[in-house]
Amino acid sequence: MPSEKRVAVVTGAAQGIGAATARRLAADGLNVALLDLKDDQAKAVAEELRGAGHEALAFRCDVTSEDDVEAAFKEIGATWERVDVLVSNAGVTRDNLIFRMQPDEWDLVIATHLRGGYLTARAAQRFMVQQRSGALIFISSRAALGNRGQSNYSAAKAGLQGLARTLAIELGPFGITSNAIAPGFIDTDMTRSIIEKTGQSWEDLTKDVLGKNSVKRLGIPDDIAGTVSFLASKDATYLTGQVLYVMGR
Repeated sequence: MPSEKRVAVVTGAAQGIGAATARRLAADGLNVALLDLKDDQAKAVAEELRGAGHEALAFRCDVTSEDDVEAAFKEIGATWERVDVLVSNAGVTRDNLIFRMQPDEWDLVIATHLRGGYLTARAAQRFMVQQRSGALIFISSRAALGNRGQSNYSAAKAGLQGLARTLAIELGPFGITSNAIAPGFIDTDMTRSIIEKTGQSWEDLTKDVLGKNSVKRLGIPDDIAGTVSFLASKDATYLTGQVLYVMGR
């Protein structure tokens, strides 16, 4: 029998925004599948959720691999027989100015975000079309508007917005919504590692961000998880094809 609870699949769920999203959706009452290459960390989050009384599974999954994605969704289907929410969050950065950027740096970032978003959305929509309901949520970025040294990342995040809008058109007749969330500056381990590589001072950067923001604090993963929670809820079933910039501005 299919699960009586709705089922969410979160990619890049081992840490940061992905882990916060998995925790929030579990707290909202959904069963959660956590997909990540860092399977030990994803398993630790899943174990934490199960310890709190939620149903959660973790899978080692390279979202650029069709075999990995299909295998994960096959097992999710065998366990819960449904998929109601996809949060396409898996991402990497390989920052460089365009004249220094190597093809492998470009290809990895584009593949992880765009091919990963396509493969997981394709797998998720098979369940959703049969159910005639579902929510696809793509984690884009403010960088989609352009960001120095991030031509690959900016292009990938802008592409996710186009993917979200297109799938809203294609899948809306089946009761499926498709939206993107574009976070601004969010305090995560990945963000801090990027800043370290640039040699910038975290304190100076924080001061600059807060100077531009209307909300005078840094964004945290829970801010994005809360937005995901809304888009995944029944309150958002008439909202589709949109990009929500969550930037504190």
